[in-house]
Amino acid sequence: MRDVLRRFFTPEGLVTPARRLGPLPETREAYGMVMHIAMPAIAEMVLMSLIGSADMLMVGQLGKTALAAVSLPTQPRMILLAIFFALNVGVTAIVARRKGQDRQADANMTLRNALVLGLGLSVVITVLAVIFARPLMVLAGGNTNTAEDAQVLAGAVDYFTIMALSLPVSAVSMCINAALRGVGETRTPMRVNIVANLVNVFFNYLLIFGHLGFPRLEIKGAAIASVIGLVVGMILSIREVTRADTSYLRIHRGDSWRLDRVTMVSIVRVGGNAVVEQASMRVGFFLYSRIMYSLGVTMFAAHNIAMQFLALTFNFADGLAVASTSLVGQNLGRERKDMSLMYGKITQRIAFGLSLALGLGTILLRFPVSQLFINPDTPDAGLVVAYAAETLIVVGLMQPIQMSSIVTAGCLRGAGDNLYVAGVMALCVSIIRPVMALLAVHVFKMGLAMTWLLSLSEVGLRLILFNWRFNSGKWAEKQV
Repeated sequence: MRDVLRRFFTPEGLVTPARRLGPLPETREAYGMVMHIAMPAIAEMVLMSLIGSADMLMVGQLGKTALAAVSLPTQPRMILLAIFFALNVGVTAIVARRKGQDRQADANMTLRNALVLGLGLSVVITVLAVIFARPLMVLAGGNTNTAEDAQVLAGAVDYFTIMALSLPVSAVSMCINAALRGVGETRTPMRVNIVANLVNVFFNYLLIFGHLGFPRLEIKGAAIASVIGLVVGMILSIREVTRADTSYLRIHRGDSWRLDRVTMVSIVRVGGNAVVEQASMRVGFFLYSRIMYSLGVTMFAAHNIAMQFLALTFNFADGLAVASTSLVGQNLGRERKDMSLMYGKITQRIAFGLSLALGLGTILLRFPVSQLFINPDTPDAGLVVAYAAETLIVVGLMQPIQMSSIVTAGCLRGAGDNLYVAGVMALCVSIIRPVMALLAVHVFKMGLAMTWLLSLSEVGLRLILFNWRFNSGKWAEKQV
């Protein structure tokens, strides 16, 4: 038994002698390095998710209509952010590789070029989003078929319009934090985002309900509070990379802000592949959300409670994926493919163990968690809780598959193998998931939980395809 555990967990067992290019670290050192990067990223993302859930908790006190109104814009807004998520995948991978190559000046040039590109794109997208806010909400499933639906649509348009105005702010913060993660600096984004989200929650309290002399703005108040938090986060992010200290990443007004052709080609090549991934993901999630809204406001509210908890557990995996992306990229820059392989497998092992605990906790706590998100005195609150709790069983069962898939994809991104990841995501999220949801809702007439189970079956295929690619070793040959 001990020999089996050694082969499964230790660096010597994870990397065969034939694939070693030098000495490997001790087991404690290797796992410690992963957790040194992963823990702040996990803490940041989980706390952000918890604080983000506070938005839903507070809005949920207004009833299921308000809850549906702030949920409807989620996927359209994520589509707007998709290009920046993709750009930042390139930023993280390239900055990690440049650090491994000991090319600090080029790492900083990458950050400056990405900031200029991201800010310019964000202004254009913001203008378009504000102009087409209502058509986008209708496309997402909003309608005026009933008085309740009309309320949801009106609230969704207000919320989406205000949030769209914050896009340039988000673009700057996301870019800086992506670069910091590339050099393994995950504590700074953690601190920045925790402060920003606490500010958001505080202003939620003031503006949603009208406390301490502030106006009661309800849904609009939730959006304004989010924008205030994002502005605070941007200011703190800029401060971190403009201070004259020993930080690896530093930018100043006196630097050259002209776009460098070689740097831009690298960003566009790596990030461009990620655009395909992000676009396919967001279109898939958009279609999925629209199909789920067709179940009615009550089930859609329950669906979004389950989505909040799925996002929370997703962030544990995403934090580990940050570590795998950073360590795989840095060690490929040092020409230590064996170390990249080792760190990739270590993050997979940690993810599997963590997913078992999260899955069990989700199932056991499904009713108390669901009850937090809606005022029990509002119409149909009991039904919303019952549907959400049933769906959380599916969330719990999916944890081992979901977390392993996310972490392995992070390994491939760290190597710059984004095109393969994009192809898998396009197949699974853009095609299989919406088709399965459509069949479940409109053909088989399934309930919410069974619709989730059928539509999320694509996660298993994702895991198989990502593991096949990782085990093939082809990702280690990518140049960025």
